Amino acid sequence: MAAAVDSDAESVESFSGSDVSDKELMEAYKSGLLKPGLNIEVSEPRKHINNVAGLKQKLADFRQDLDWLERLDVTTDPAPMPAAMAEVTDMEAAKATTARDMDVHNDFQREMTFYRQAQAAVMSALPRLQKLGIPTTRPEDYFAEMAKSDTHMKKVRERLLSKQQGLERAEKVRKVREMRKYGKQVQQEVLLKRQREKKELIKSVKEYRKGKIDSLDFLDDEGPPRKGQPAGKKGGANRNSKYKQKKFGFGGQKKRSKWNTGESSADMSGFKSGRKPKGPPGKKGQKGKQPRPGKNRRQKMKGGKRR
Repeated sequence: MAAAVDSDAESVESFSGSDVSDKELMEAYKSGLLKPGLNIEVSEPRKHINNVAGLKQKLADFRQDLDWLERLDVTTDPAPMPAAMAEVTDMEAAKATTARDMDVHNDFQREMTFYRQAQAAVMSALPRLQKLGIPTTRPEDYFAEMAKSDTHMKKVRERLLSKQQGLERAEKVRKVREMRKYGKQVQQEVLLKRQREKKELIKSVKEYRKGKIDSLDFLDDEGPPRKGQPAGKKGGANRNSKYKQKKFGFGGQKKRSKWNTGESSADMSGFKSGRKPKGPPGKKGQKGKQPRPGKNRRQKMKGGKRR
């Protein structure tokens, strides 16, 4: 038997190299050189030693005779299902009283059973703790020292801030990229529209030259003035102003809007009645004097005085 095992082991070693292909392994298995399992045929199963006395001794060593306050272990059945929750859940979940009764493949039912079990344990343990005089609520002046230092928490805060700023920066970059993409798309649409209009114009001119159409009516359509069209021609400056008025509206003339007119100068409603209008500046006290003679007359007067 030992010789057979040695021969099988040698055959396994001969076919266990890294350069052996799957095809060669299949051929060796068909020929009987390889055996299923560990490739070594075992006549008798391995025996497992069940040392009951040793296990009980280890269990006694692990077990500690401590008070319940040190252990805080509670064994209870799950708390009853709430009425509102019982209407939502199925009947099997409501009937489940222990963890063994529930369906292990139902996630909601399993988590609900754990919750009810913990709730029942708290409800049974709180009265025992209060009976022993153990406080179960945190006092108002309770101070818990932080497990992490301020330096560590500062690093964590800086890390979170940098991560948030990175996300905001990436969002801004994404929006700018989308806006550029949209702008390029609009620009391409405008260029395509201009190309279509140019093709239609050239086509209409060719048809007019060949006599297929009688007149160039498309030149009279309201639209932006064409480049290079001189003013004074048909569709020139007048065409430009009509197009702008149609697009932007006509709000009236802005220049010279505060200049006086004949009606505004003749309007005397702003003056008080019974009060004489003031004369020109610098003419006070000159009512009785004669007006100043002209230049030629003053020169003649000077000449007569010299004689």
